[in-house]
Amino acid sequence: MTDVLRERLKTVPNRPGCYLMRDRRGVIIYVGKAKNLRRRVLSYFRPNADHAPKVRSMVNTVADLEFMTVKNEAEALLTEASLIKKYKPHFNILMRDDKRYLALRADPTVDFPRFATCRIVRDDGALYFGPFPSAPVVRAAKDFVEKHYGLRSCEALSPDADVHTHCLADVIRFCSAPCLGRITPAEYHARFDEACAFLRGERPAVIAELVEEMKAAAAKEDFTKAARLRDTIGALKEMTKQHFVRKSPEMRRDDAKRGIAELAEALGLAAPPRVIECVDISNLFGTHNVASLVVAVDGLPDRRYYRHFKIESFEGADDPRAMAEVVLRRYGPESSLTAKSPRADLYICDGGITQLRAARARFAEIGVTDLPTIGLAKQQEILVTDDERGDVLLPRDSEALMVVTRLRDEAHRFAITYHRHLRERSIRESVLDEVPGIGPAKKVALLKRFKSVYGIVRASVEEVAAAAGVNLEIAAAVRHACGGEDGAADLTKSNSRKGSCDGES
Repeated sequence: MTDVLRERLKTVPNRPGCYLMRDRRGVIIYVGKAKNLRRRVLSYFRPNADHAPKVRSMVNTVADLEFMTVKNEAEALLTEASLIKKYKPHFNILMRDDKRYLALRADPTVDFPRFATCRIVRDDGALYFGPFPSAPVVRAAKDFVEKHYGLRSCEALSPDADVHTHCLADVIRFCSAPCLGRITPAEYHARFDEACAFLRGERPAVIAELVEEMKAAAAKEDFTKAARLRDTIGALKEMTKQHFVRKSPEMRRDDAKRGIAELAEALGLAAPPRVIECVDISNLFGTHNVASLVVAVDGLPDRRYYRHFKIESFEGADDPRAMAEVVLRRYGPESSLTAKSPRADLYICDGGITQLRAARARFAEIGVTDLPTIGLAKQQEILVTDDERGDVLLPRDSEALMVVTRLRDEAHRFAITYHRHLRERSIRESVLDEVPGIGPAKKVALLKRFKSVYGIVRASVEEVAAAAGVNLEIAAAVRHACGGEDGAADLTKSNSRKGSCDGES
């Protein structure tokens, strides 16, 4: 096990998500999912673990790993499938069949929208619900909303009396029969909007009615109907609790504006915070201490104003102190960012009460007293205020919580990306600095030619020697320092090839 991998295993969280395993070249060789990332990932590296041969081979190849957390197990499954399709890892043999999961699609712009199943979610302005790992769940939800809300199931683009000639849906499926003019487009759209709200999980009373109907059927000993309703309720709960809806840009903007309005009400702000900044601190056991600042404008992330900070005032792991430094560098009197970025209406510290107090203390020192500042606790998504308002717990399905957590996740991703970049650059530089005969100019030449230490390992000794302008002995030492074969073995192979060529000439 490499030192990098050993340290990485200490940071795996106890949350659902996906993990990506890499070999020493940095290539992703396996993608997996887990309800509990820490328990699953550590199981690969237990002493004396009895793995199958393929798994043993994979574990012996792993040099590094990364992970991403999601909300639940179903989202982890979908994320895993997406990553496998993207990277096609060598060890994911069983899931390389290009399987796509089922979703519901509806075009709200037509006179009489209908729901259809699909396996490709496109950015075409339509509404998408899903995809979901369970196809029966999707089909059960489609069947229910069609019957309950009287929506058409026919595939005609514009249903009319001729279409009805071959259809009995109004008789056996409670269709509102728009093809016969029994309902106006406006009335039909009202039903369609209610169906969409139900699929988004915004109409829990509908499922409560089904539960009562199931209980009534069971009381009458109509167990067939009760069982059918039980299965339908289970499928609908599974569908609506996820509500992965693919929305148009306009709908996302509307949701975000509703979210900042809810956030203002929850925090007692005078107006919705149009510009929100969120800061996250990242370090690996006190090394490469960095911070990210991400910005949302009108509730949506705006990458134009993202900023990285390399913590400079101290070394070691101290998140509150790092948070205070970021406040100074962002809003201090000598900050160059004041003129480049819009002033925030709300400042969020990713962390608890200690990070929040450090930020507020620094704001007070530099005379910024009118910027609302809160913390975001990682465990229960609690908004920490440290004043008479107390902690604020937003509803799990609120748009306000969506705005805050989306920005927090962006800050975390942005910080981790920068941290990884610095760490990898440091590794590259330190490895080459240890090789006698490789100075700054030769190091630049090697990285310019091969891009990374992985590229150096893949190159031959002769190619490394030519790129750096050194002899074969030094080139072999370079490859060995970067993780290649033993330098003596490299040189032996090189001389063997050279001898063969001399013999042939």
